[in-house]
Amino acid sequence: MASITVSVADKHTIDGLLASVVELFREDAGTHDPTTDISWPVREGADYYAGLLDDPGCLLLIARSDVGTTVGHLVGKLREPTTLQPVRFAVLESIRVAPEVRGSGVGSRLVDQFFGWARDRAAAVASVSAYANNTRAQRFYQRQGFAPQTLTLRSVVPIAADQRLDH
Repeated sequence: MASITVSVADKHTIDGLLASVVELFREDAGTHDPTTDISWPVREGADYYAGLLDDPGCLLLIARSDVGTTVGHLVGKLREPTTLQPVRFAVLESIRVAPEVRGSGVGSRLVDQFFGWARDRAAAVASVSAYANNTRAQRFYQRQGFAPQTLTLRSVVPIAADQRLDH
């Protein structure tokens, strides 16, 4: 297996990060959430992630093989204290590891760097969301020390009886 480095993304590696995000949307939301616009990163991702490069409240990590191929990414953000939650949160917004290197420790390395970044910024809590039926992701996050905290339930809004078309 090739050696893999994890580093902070910059203007030279942002295209690789975006390519990983595109795959994450396709694999994860494309499989688990039909309401997500999986074409968003193709349309708007370049501007979004480029805008985060110099934001001190954001972390963009990229995992690359020794031949320069992007094999993963992580996006983290800080959420400042509020009246309701008076502690700083570090939110793991997205993470992906390419299928060919899953199980090799790349994801753990990304999360370890995320936790170090969070500690350095005085975050008291870290959070991440996963789709309820993505049990593989949930198991990974639990191995990293995350535990379930809340559960969000969704429903398609039913059409009212007087709005249904009867044929």
